[in-house]
Amino acid sequence: MAGSKAPLTLLKDLRVSSHQIPSFDRIPNTSVQKKPLLVYHSAFLAGTSASTMESHLKAVNIVEPQWRYTMYSTSHFHSTSHEVLCVSHGKARLCFGHEDNPDRVEAVVQEGDVMVVPAGVSHRLLEDVTGGFSMVGSYPTGCSWDMCYGKEGEEEKVKGIESLAWFDRDPIYGDQGPCLDV
Repeated sequence: MAGSKAPLTLLKDLRVSSHQIPSFDRIPNTSVQKKPLLVYHSAFLAGTSASTMESHLKAVNIVEPQWRYTMYSTSHFHSTSHEVLCVSHGKARLCFGHEDNPDRVEAVVQEGDVMVVPAGVSHRLLEDVTGGFSMVGSYPTGCSWDMCYGKEGEEEKVKGIESLAWFDRDPIYGDQGPCLDV
């Protein structure tokens, strides 16, 4: 990516996992826009710092890095924004789709992995495997995120997912990349 000093896995060598997760109870998951949960395995090379990841994301100029933290241990989703999570430290077992959903996805992610989480997809930390698990959390430019839990009364928020724009550039690779192929 021009303008970025982040060491990335070459796009041709990138391994990507793609998951469609059906709705569960009051959690829409990928059922609204049909955009999959994407996991870019080792997109950033080992040893890439959180600040370098943030600089790279800013250079691609599709998402805005907004926090550094672990993942909440309560299942939640966002109705106002898609989310890009870059693992900057450690290894963890995460759940997507809700822990009670028989069609959930449990993924072990580690430093350098990137997750593109479509609006509506429930996610939570199941286990911090190494201790100190941390990510850079980003959202599309101009979007602000909310917190939803699949509770009664969130139905109107969920309806808003339908009108959210998808990425017109890949948040990691720019003019090419897995986000553009879905």
